[in-house]
Amino acid sequence: MLTSAHADPRSHLSTVTPRLLVGPLLRYVDESRATIWVETDRPCTVEVLGVREPTWTVHRHHYALLVLEGLAPGGETPYEVRLDGERAWPLPRSPFPPSVIRTFRTDETFRLAFGSCRRVAPFDRRGLRRYGADALVALARRMRDLPYEQWPDALFLAGDQVYADMPSAKLHRRLKVLHKGIDDGLGTEIRDFEEYTWLYHESWNTPAVRWLLSTVPSCMLLDDHDLRDDWNTSAAWRQYVTAQPWWRDRVVGGFGSYWVYQHLGNLSPEQLADDETYRMVRTVTDDDERTRLLDDFAWRADAEPESTRWSFYRDFGNGRLGIRMVAVDSRCSRRFDSHRVMVDDDEWKWVTEHALVPREGERIDHLLIGSTLPYLLPPGIHHVESWNEAVAEGAWGPRVGHVAELVRQKVDLEHWAAFRQSFDQMADLLVRVAAVPDPPASALLLSGDVHCSYTAEARVPGVDPERIAVHQLTMSPFRNPLNVPLKLANRIAGTERMARLTARLAGTARVPPAGVDWRMRYGPWFDNGVMTVVLNGRDASFEVAHAHVVGGRQVLRPTYRRRLTRRRS
Repeated sequence: MLTSAHADPRSHLSTVTPRLLVGPLLRYVDESRATIWVETDRPCTVEVLGVREPTWTVHRHHYALLVLEGLAPGGETPYEVRLDGERAWPLPRSPFPPSVIRTFRTDETFRLAFGSCRRVAPFDRRGLRRYGADALVALARRMRDLPYEQWPDALFLAGDQVYADMPSAKLHRRLKVLHKGIDDGLGTEIRDFEEYTWLYHESWNTPAVRWLLSTVPSCMLLDDHDLRDDWNTSAAWRQYVTAQPWWRDRVVGGFGSYWVYQHLGNLSPEQLADDETYRMVRTVTDDDERTRLLDDFAWRADAEPESTRWSFYRDFGNGRLGIRMVAVDSRCSRRFDSHRVMVDDDEWKWVTEHALVPREGERIDHLLIGSTLPYLLPPGIHHVESWNEAVAEGAWGPRVGHVAELVRQKVDLEHWAAFRQSFDQMADLLVRVAAVPDPPASALLLSGDVHCSYTAEARVPGVDPERIAVHQLTMSPFRNPLNVPLKLANRIAGTERMARLTARLAGTARVPPAGVDWRMRYGPWFDNGVMTVVLNGRDASFEVAHAHVVGGRQVLRPTYRRRLTRRRS
């Protein structure tokens, strides 16, 4: 099926029946409710399981988000999507089973699959050689042959769902023709809301991925490539980029489309009811006015970050198992003024409140803290980033500081380690989590971004590892492998010798020792893949599976599985 990445989505309006352009995406699910998101090729009424919702329009694109209630707890409900009464999903002759809504089961097992960084490329010999097998495609094909109980209960997409600065070869050719003669410094990058829709149409309409997203509830965070490489790296980066002629259209398109395609589905029905922007798009009757208001919202999201919260939380518990996931925006709420922080004060207060307080009458058995950027890096990289921050801020004088800033932007030294105040705040939060009267059995930090996968076990002063297991779990990429030199550099950075050398380097810039001690436990692995957190009662374990091409087919093969919590007598 052609998508609007290659044809005008309104070119089919002469047909009688509306079409789905993107989706359905199953987003929020709990014990008895679910939300389903769609994009259609024209205004229409969308119907799922008897619930009807009219579309709303921005930038000549048409969307709906349906809230389904009264589902059977622990049930498995197949569903169809109807547009103006005509069935639009599932597609005819699909090789996949019907899309199904699985409300939380009543047993004590929960499986959360996660990862990040997925480039779009053909599945021909050249595309597979350059980018490898697509882990999400392989996951969908594996699920097709498994019982529901072995499927992921939820999917966390931890950043770089689309690459606005590195579109696919097919989109590159289209943009090259479209913007021929325009010299604004962007080349064939994405410029505005319309072009952002092409990215989502192309990425999410891969048949296997489309089915996967229709049947596994998902939550998502944006990272830099959703907007532009190194987004909000430093004050110097912002000073340069905000002066560019393409800046406003890129920001408006990036944040507006992120809100529509990704963030809206992160919210629970209660949060949707309280969301002013969502209320606006459903109640304003003029399409042009609705578009203007969304653009204003998107611009404020960057110009006044405190006006918007991209962080969110999910409670995955089912009454017997309490799981709180706090997904932290570590990209858009950064501050570089009076103090340099990864997460601003208001946002961090919100994170702290939701990490410490479960739903009334329930406890948190497992706390998951999602962040696109790993909190704990291989120590050799961590110390270099901390050293670089100190030098860029003047520890070795202004001239060397300027060079350090150039190095920071060139080699992406902008993780939690490069925001020392925020790194220490996270360590303090972990101490507070462990100090609650009935602490969770695990605090697991889930991240992507770095194009390799690994786990690290942390020891935090004041946190008894016998009571609460603290681990960094990093999974990346879904499909965007590192080249050989960078793989080698990552392996070297993870060695104890390199950790000692770089710790001394950081000391020359008077960087104090980190308040957390950690060691790399498993990995690194560099193949495309998916990591799954398996929570069973008070036990936690992880599974790593990597995608391979076998006989021309993309398959997902288990690589590693280990327990994270300690056995109690």
